[in-house]
Formats: sequence, structure tokens, C-alpha cells
Amino acid sequence: MPELPEVETVKETLKRKVIGKKINRVIVRYPNIVEEPSVDEFKNLLVGQTINDFSRRGKWIIFHLDNYYLLSHLRMEGKYFLKNIDDEITKHQYIIFEFTDNTSLRYQDVRKFGKMYLITKDKLEECKPIKELGLEPWSKDLSSSYLKEKYLDKKIPIKSVLLDQSIITGIGNIYADEILFLSKINPYKIPKELSNTELNNIIKNTKEVLEEAIKKGGTTIRSYTSDEGITGMFQNDLYVHQREGEKCRICNSIIIKDKIGGRGTYYCPKCQKLSK
Repeated sequence: MPELPEVETVKETLKRKVIGKKINRVIVRYPNIVEEPSVDEFKNLLVGQTINDFSRRGKWIIFHLDNYYLLSHLRMEGKYFLKNIDDEITKHQYIIFEFTDNTSLRYQDVRKFGKMYLITKDKLEECKPIKELGLEPWSKDLSSSYLKEKYLDKKIPIKSVLLDQSIITGIGNIYADEILFLSKINPYKIPKELSNTELNNIIKNTKEVLEEAIKKGGTTIRSYTSDEGITGMFQNDLYVHQREGEKCRICNSIIIKDKIGGRGTYYCPKCQKLSK
């Protein structure tokens, strides 16, 4: 699943390619992707709207239109491609925005898990997917006291809690593993047992890991791409994720893979020793 760095990279790619384009027609080939409003309203309301800008909230890409915000979540394998309007529509291109300049933006999603909302500009913060999000990693309100309060009643491993988008938004499975490794925290540790130093290390390393991943265009594992034929490079810098059986880059111990909360979790048993 694309995480914050990948979504940020896609957003910046869209900025370069489609700002200023005016929507002439919308084709919806898989209606379940459109959550709100109805598909007919979605298509009709978008006609005549110009794409003026893009922003991101958590893992949501926000299209800034004349009168609306279009929210798009890529989920597992969603991608955007800019094509000529006459190019063949391929099997997994399910939402197509045709522009007045005879180009089209195609939303492609093999798994069909992606979601879109079209909302009026005064409803952004009230929209369910936005309202439920926690702090951005660079928020001035992200502090050890904030995390301590949020973690107080959590009895599940810190690895699972880092994936909770209602606390810190944008962290997914790849970066949670990397953040915990750099913070020297065992993924099984219970959040309320974390010290102030450990909480501050989570904040520090969350920012640093995500910033570095953004610089490198995200992490390409399986099928992520930010543009046709363009992949991220951060996978070359991973310390633990998907390195099961390999030597730790710090201590030479063998990286372990377990499942925590149903998610593959990679860690170093020595650098991330579970304190008693």
C-alpha cells in the first residue's frame, strides 16, 4: 500500500502534469470506487471544473477544483496516468477524467480498493475520512505528551499502534518497521511502557524516515510507481523491512520476520531487544 512518502510523490507528480486542466467528461467504469456523492452526481458535478492545485492529508490526495475538493485514496495499488484522450482504455483503468485539451487522467487500480469523495469546499474537515485522521508527522502538536495520552489505554504492540491513522497519519507497514528499528524499540513493546526518550525517538525518526523517503520518491515494493515507468528508490536504504534472514546493518544479527496484528513485521533481535 502506498504510504505517506509514496502519496506525497504521486501528489507532486500530479501537480506537475495536470494543474490548469479543465474537466470535459468523467467516465466511471467501477462505481464502487466513488463513495460520495452518487456516481451520476460525481460525473455531472465534475464537468467544467478546473484542477487548480493538489494537497495531501495523511494518505489522501486532495484535488483542489473550482467549487469542490476531490479526495482520492490509492489503497493497495491505485495509480494515476496521464494519457491522450484517444489512447486505449486498459482493463484496470476505472475512473477517467477527460480534459478539454484532449488529454485524460486515468485512475488505475488492479485490486479495485481505491476510494474517492467529491465534497464542497466548506465540508473538508467534516468529511469522514479526514475527520478521523490524527496529526501529520510534522505537526507542531506532535509531542511526547500527545503520544503518552494516546497510548495510555493501548494494550496491543507498538507496531500495530503506529499504523493507527487516528494518532499519527501516513505511517504504514514499511515505515513503521524502519521507525521502530531506528528508535531501538521492539515492535512487541506495549505503548504505555514507552519512556519519554523512546516517545521522542519515535517522533524524531518518523520525521526523518519519511523525509528521506520523500526525497527518494518513496519505496518501490511490488507494484508502486509514481508515474509510468518511474519507481521510488528508498527500498535501497531499508534497515529491516523485507530483509528477513539478512544481517542487520548495525550489529550483524539476523533480521527476524514475525506477524503482528496480521502484518509482516521485521526487526533486529539485538538492536531492538525487548526490555523486561
